[in-house]
Amino acid sequence: MKRLWLLFAQTVTVLVAALFVVSTLQPQWLGRQASSSVVPVFESPSSTPAAAVEGAGSFRAAARTASAAVVSINTSKAAVNNPQSADPWFRFFFGDQAPSQQQSGLGSGVIVSPAGYVLTNNHVIEEADEIEVILNDGRKAIAQVMGTDPETDLAILKIALTDLPVITLGNSDALEIGDQVLAIGNPFGVGQTVTSGIVSALGRTQLGINTFENFIQTDAAINPGNSGGALVDVSGQLMGINTAIYSRSGGSMGIGFAIPTSTARSVMEAIVKDGKVTRGWIGVEPQDLSPELAESFGLQPGSGVIISGVLQNGPAAQAGIRPGDVITAVAGRQVTNVAQLLSAVANLAPGTPAKLDVVRREGKASVEVTPGKRNLPRQTAPR
Repeated sequence: MKRLWLLFAQTVTVLVAALFVVSTLQPQWLGRQASSSVVPVFESPSSTPAAAVEGAGSFRAAARTASAAVVSINTSKAAVNNPQSADPWFRFFFGDQAPSQQQSGLGSGVIVSPAGYVLTNNHVIEEADEIEVILNDGRKAIAQVMGTDPETDLAILKIALTDLPVITLGNSDALEIGDQVLAIGNPFGVGQTVTSGIVSALGRTQLGINTFENFIQTDAAINPGNSGGALVDVSGQLMGINTAIYSRSGGSMGIGFAIPTSTARSVMEAIVKDGKVTRGWIGVEPQDLSPELAESFGLQPGSGVIISGVLQNGPAAQAGIRPGDVITAVAGRQVTNVAQLLSAVANLAPGTPAKLDVVRREGKASVEVTPGKRNLPRQTAPR
């Protein structure tokens, strides 16, 4: 009996040892696949469809849709030498001056039309002698400046390439605080980068960045080189043009600003049509309505803008606007601060009468003003 038990135990031991050796060295003999990982992990089946993963908090579809239309922009400015460097007397006193270095810049842009129009920031291409646009697929082209609008910090370029990827323009007016957005650009020249965040605030003004401000604020990381790039929603539609950041270090601190697509589109259409942006002007000096002034007019604070000065013989003066008037609406558009009044007046067509709602001490009134043309700062000439 003991002999049989010993034989059984030895047989089982040999079989277990053989099974271990086979499962380790030749697992395919047992119908199993060998694992290439040293650490045991749980892996999803290779047949899992990508669509099942995309809904699980992934923005890959939006990034894939928009990224191809976001370009890198390299600018260069020719070196400028001192005009007196060839003068022998100048060289005698100051020696040979080393030639100045060529200046270069970096930014981003967005292809918004199959015709080759590219939206970017004015400060990206300002004073550049040559502008090179680099597509995500590696193609390059020298861009022509169709026009710029320094007051909104926008510029329109055109490139002569075919089969261009074009971004879809979204409705930026439909954005709400808390909506998820992606910022796409070329920060620090490292290559195209996608960062995510939410809409932190809307209608940011009085930041001292542009003359006309209506920024989308986001906490999606925006860094130097992102300027002119795209701010898109989770569908990959363009919601804004990334423009500026608030930073004490030069890098992202979670406060970035983008120009809404609604503004960018109107500027683009004006530049393509007329070569410039024409804005209205009425000749007034406005200031925000303080609580004390609002109380004296029987108004709520922030319900209008008080006029502290009127230009003699200007459009407002000719229409009867007087210092002390409170403008509450321009062409049916409510205004609650100076920035909104400036924007509303700028949107008026010069030469076309528009109604202003005014509150005076003697009561409310409607005044019809024929705006003039706002004098624009010097713009970059098309090249």
